[in-house]
Parts: sequence; structure tokens; C-alpha cells
Amino acid sequence: MLVHLENEDFNEMIKDDLVIVDFYANWCGPCKMLSPVLEEISSLRGNVKVVKVDVDKHNELARKYGIMSIPTLMYFKNGKLEKTSLGYVTKDEIEENINNLR
Repeated sequence: MLVHLENEDFNEMIKDDLVIVDFYANWCGPCKMLSPVLEEISSLRGNVKVVKVDVDKHNELARKYGIMSIPTLMYFKNGKLEKTSLGYVTKDEIEENINNLR
């Protein structure tokens, strides 16, 4: 499942078993390249939630998590931050991270 953070409670959204949070911006080239990869992963892996967070709209949340570059992927398991990836990552790298967190 892929969802865009709007006014939802972020802490509630990351409580699921495995959640990938994508901090991105619409003007970011590598973010645009990563978006279809995340869409594919979210559709193939029903047990993984992908939450997209626009850093321009949610700059306080980005600041809270120390986002200094985008895209940044954060992997949460049961609400706890387990791993962070900076910059564009391939589907294989994301799949490997998911498998390592299972």
C-alpha cells in the first residue's frame, strides 16, 4: 500500500509491521526516479506500507528526522526506525533491506 502523508498522524502510520517512509520533493529528479520503484514494491508486497512525505509540505517532520538530503528512505518496523537509505536506491537494494528486516 502506498499513501501520501496529508493530515494523518505520522506516528500512527508507522506502527504497522514494516513501513518505508520516503522523504521527497516534487522538484527532486532522483525522487521522481524512485517513485515508480516504490509504487511497484508497494503493489507487489502487500505487507509493506510505503508512506510518501513531501518535505516542502511537512518540513517540521523532515527536520525532526534530520532529513538533510532527498530522497531519504526510512525503514520502520513496528514504529521503530531500523534503517535509513540516502539518495536513489534500486529496487533490489530496497528488496534486500525489506528482507533483512523480516
